[in-house]
Amino acid sequence: MEDPKELFNAALQEGELSDAAMRALSIPDLGAQIQAGLGVHPDDVAASEVVLVTMMPDDSGSIRFGGNAQAVRDGHNLVLDALAASKQKEGVLAHTRYLNGRVLFPYCGLPGAIRMDSKNYDPNLGTPLYDQAVVLLGTVLAKSRQFAQAGVPSRTVTLLITDGADEGSESSDAKDVAALVRDMLRAERHIVAAHGVDDGSTDFRAVFREMGIEDRWILTPGSSSSEIRRAFAVFSQSAVRASQSAGHFSKTAVGGFGAP
Repeated sequence: MEDPKELFNAALQEGELSDAAMRALSIPDLGAQIQAGLGVHPDDVAASEVVLVTMMPDDSGSIRFGGNAQAVRDGHNLVLDALAASKQKEGVLAHTRYLNGRVLFPYCGLPGAIRMDSKNYDPNLGTPLYDQAVVLLGTVLAKSRQFAQAGVPSRTVTLLITDGADEGSESSDAKDVAALVRDMLRAERHIVAAHGVDDGSTDFRAVFREMGIEDRWILTPGSSSSEIRRAFAVFSQSAVRASQSAGHFSKTAVGGFGAP
């Protein structure tokens, strides 16, 4: 298995990663955290091109206190179901890592993706949004780079989910996340989206903009279960569209959640 640091160094040398992004990725133990999400090796994937769909559900205590745990489980599983029902399902790899760092499952084909349930998702932790966004986006970049080195084109669709602003990040800030997002968007084969569940006080558009996420890829549903599920449904439609072809991906990336 390639060392993530080597994958990033190669991307830096080829101009795909900026110095600012490399600084954001230069965190002790980051490689081990990323390694936990890399999963299946490109040599074991038969598809001639792949789409990496990556989700980071919030597992902070406020999700539970707000009565939204089941809605988040349902929304995550709805995305997996929509992808599994798509014509392109053979070329889709999924990965879910919770906001506090626990890997539900590393990158794998959709049949191996684990559904969220009450046993594997009990939100009761904090909100290290910036720290874990760097880990997650680093994992997306490393996986994409793995496939590039194997000669397999990849496109990526990533969703960050939170019902609060950052609390408790120790090694990264919003600028670090923005440096990664900026490089990803420049490559024109990555979509980075965010879903802010209304907590009554956080300006999620401001939080996500500071992290470099474009307005057209920000969802700000209310806090009811039906609104949360509906937001996941909107994301699932975008992920399915993006997986159809390079042309569909480009149109979806430009159009955001409103793309036809």
